[in-house]
Amino acid sequence: MSLVELIVRADDRGLAASGLACLDRCLPLLDGDDEVLRPLWAALAGTGPAGDGHAWAQALGRARDSLAGPAATGEDEAVLLARRMLAAAPADRTGVELRAWADACSVASLRIHRILDPALPGSAPSRAGTAARVVETVPAGDASPLAAGELRRQIAVLELLAGHGAAGLRGAVDVSTEGRRILRAVVSRRARGARGRS
Repeated sequence: MSLVELIVRADDRGLAASGLACLDRCLPLLDGDDEVLRPLWAALAGTGPAGDGHAWAQALGRARDSLAGPAATGEDEAVLLARRMLAAAPADRTGVELRAWADACSVASLRIHRILDPALPGSAPSRAGTAARVVETVPAGDASPLAAGELRRQIAVLELLAGHGAAGLRGAVDVSTEGRRILRAVVSRRARGARGRS
């Protein structure tokens, strides 16, 4: 099943996990500690059809405080996209707002990975549109290596939640941890290159 179909069919917990996983993988851009989003993952594992909503709202506020960065002036597009993902996360994880956030996170994370991929400098797709448009613009077979890996991870997270519900969260965290490590290495190499040119 495609990423677009998985997002359309996902329940509230799956949508929240999908958006959170995208944000988690992009943490290196926000200089975030690897554990800063753990309370949000824990809230998703709580009771109820979409986890513990009260715990989610509290953890979201703490994450925003912890990851609050400098003014946006001078930050590059990848960092700004990651900040917008966090800023747009809904405190109420139900309904249309949650679905819109999950879709926006999918688009933003794919774009971030295209921006940062040294194999395709300057070839990122337009930031406008839905996950459907981005995936149509960047089919898996034609995607850059970094973006193709991100696309696979997004699909894996949604499949885990669709197939296993709350029990799939552990696997989703593992998938996101792997992606975060890859992106951290890319960001680190990029920073070294920038220092070398200065």
